[in-house]
Amino acid sequence: MRQIFCLRLASTLLKSTMRSHSYVDSLGSASVMAKILDGKALAQEIRDELKIQIQNWINIGNRAPSLRCIIVGDDPASHTYVKNKIKAALDCGIEAQTLKYEATLSEEELLKVIKDLNADKNVDGILIQLPLPGDINERKACNAVAPEKDVDGFHITNAGQLFLDMPTIVPATALAVIEMLKRFKIETHGRNAVVVGRSKNVGMPIAVMLHSDAKHENGLGMDATVTICHRYTPQEQLEMYCRNADIIITATGVAKLIKAHMVKPGATVLDVGITRITTAEGKTKLVGDVDYDEVIKVAGAITPVPGGVGPMTVAMLMQNTFQAAQRSRKLQ
Repeated sequence: MRQIFCLRLASTLLKSTMRSHSYVDSLGSASVMAKILDGKALAQEIRDELKIQIQNWINIGNRAPSLRCIIVGDDPASHTYVKNKIKAALDCGIEAQTLKYEATLSEEELLKVIKDLNADKNVDGILIQLPLPGDINERKACNAVAPEKDVDGFHITNAGQLFLDMPTIVPATALAVIEMLKRFKIETHGRNAVVVGRSKNVGMPIAVMLHSDAKHENGLGMDATVTICHRYTPQEQLEMYCRNADIIITATGVAKLIKAHMVKPGATVLDVGITRITTAEGKTKLVGDVDYDEVIKVAGAITPVPGGVGPMTVAMLMQNTFQAAQRSRKLQ
């Protein structure tokens, strides 16, 4: 009993920054929970940096960077995402507008809108909010955006340059993950990393940057040893790969896929997934791919959902827009 009391006392005396991530288990052992990688706070820090950079850019005679967000249809989630992007852009000093169209907009009409924006020298960045209505080919629409204005990084040219380790525009969510690893000083060199999910806009570009040589000219390489898992990876193998990983990045949209027993003690876990579920009380809540309440007791560092990678994605989109504007001025 005396030992248990001493351990409990030690837990309460931990300094405040540590105490919020500590707990005492049923046997009275003091354990330290994972460091929470606060994407919301980091995103605000980056946006504040961008605000200063953009104002300095304007002060030397440049016009403000400009962004156009195209949204087709009335999907509530999509409209919320676009609203947040426009708000962030304006906060950073980027001139931004939303172009809204009914779901009846044809593919031909959408391509004409994109063509006109490509030709507009006062527009630096164009993004198309996905998903698009079913009769519009998303790949065709994304490839219609001029590569230099493709701030989402979805154009085939930008994707190809990323895979070739060339300077390019990187998909914002993938870039958010890499930026978080760098800013939170998570060691990746020579470490084992598992990427769960192989989507062309998130999982694959994350894996590419993680495994790439840091010496390449784009400066995005992380020199990790990378394993990619996906829906056809047998469960026992998924668990095996995750248990051996120093870093787990999951982007599947499968709620609570990653359990505590799958995580090596001290590993870093970045959760890109987001799913809306209904609780036992009948309320809805957002959760990630990670069983957060349990994994936080095992991992060394973890991102929350919401408040992790999501806000950073928006911040990286703003960074992409400003960089597109800078490149545009150099070409003019």
